[in-house]
Amino acid sequence: MRRSPRRFLLLLVWWLVGGSALAAGALPDYPAVVPGVALRFPADYGAHPAFRTEWWYITGWLHPASGEPLGFQVTFFRSRPSLDQRDPSRFAPKQLIFAHAALADPKVGRLLHDQRAARAGFDLAGAAVGDTRIHIGDWSLARGAGGLYCAVVQAREFTFDLTFKPTEPVLPEGDAGYSRKGPSPAQASYYYSMPQLAVVGTVTRNGARATVTGTAWLDHEWSSEVLAAGAVGWDWTGINFDDGGALMAFRIRDKKGTALWAGGTLRAANGHVTVLPPSAVAFAPEHWWRSPRTDTNYPIAMRLRAGDLTLDIQPLMADQELDTRASTGAVYWEGAVSADSDGRRVGRGYLELTGYFQPLHF
Repeated sequence: MRRSPRRFLLLLVWWLVGGSALAAGALPDYPAVVPGVALRFPADYGAHPAFRTEWWYITGWLHPASGEPLGFQVTFFRSRPSLDQRDPSRFAPKQLIFAHAALADPKVGRLLHDQRAARAGFDLAGAAVGDTRIHIGDWSLARGAGGLYCAVVQAREFTFDLTFKPTEPVLPEGDAGYSRKGPSPAQASYYYSMPQLAVVGTVTRNGARATVTGTAWLDHEWSSEVLAAGAVGWDWTGINFDDGGALMAFRIRDKKGTALWAGGTLRAANGHVTVLPPSAVAFAPEHWWRSPRTDTNYPIAMRLRAGDLTLDIQPLMADQELDTRASTGAVYWEGAVSADSDGRRVGRGYLELTGYFQPLHF
């Protein structure tokens, strides 16, 4: 579907609107996310097809053998639409797969990105149960021997062939993997992270192939619930600290920019984990950037309070806006950032800013 996203979206709308209307009474019974369900591995590395939405999200910083650092992002999404579950047709898109990839190079000055969308099946796309094996065309993410993740992306303006080695244990987010996303306990996801991944591989652009090393962050999250009423989007960051620690922090915003919910997890260099309640997390914009393409204003520099920690989040470059209306339908800012404390760099990671272009409805 890379070459005809408009046709794919028209088909998707037909299935979601027309198909759903014909299938009243046979729509999916999405499982609820509830506390007290222990994460289980390797099963939870894989897909959870009964749930409405799921994603595997890898971001990080790459260091070429020569040249300045780069930011990168690879994300695979799985979605279970509200379709008639009795439809025996192999063409019924009971599972949809989307993918995004991006490269942030300050020498270019704008984000290079690409996207894919396809229904699962027919060897077009799929997300395996039991372990991480997800693909869409010639894009793939798989977990193999020794727990190594491999990502291969053939985008229009660049190619990734990257391997990620875990250096620390899985980090369950929230209450042992149950992560609240709103005032109602039902507004939650199952969520774990893998910070401090060691990266090796190659990035190819304009015919030039560069060997890279770096550090990355992986999130895996699945849920059946939409955002709370009044929520328009979220701010999220994952920071790999230079001392080996890690921080995840987020807030869900309303249209006035007020936090409807917030949370996070801080793992110190010694392995001690602190779960951050809503009152312990605050994002305060320090600098805004307006997109020349969408006229959207984004707070690309933030002062973040996370418990006793205060960080100044600064972007690698200003223009890291993604337009994914040909796949997941959203426009948002997602970019490489550094984290400073008292004027000294203490870490690097990614910042995601959604709902500034228009409200999200998932």
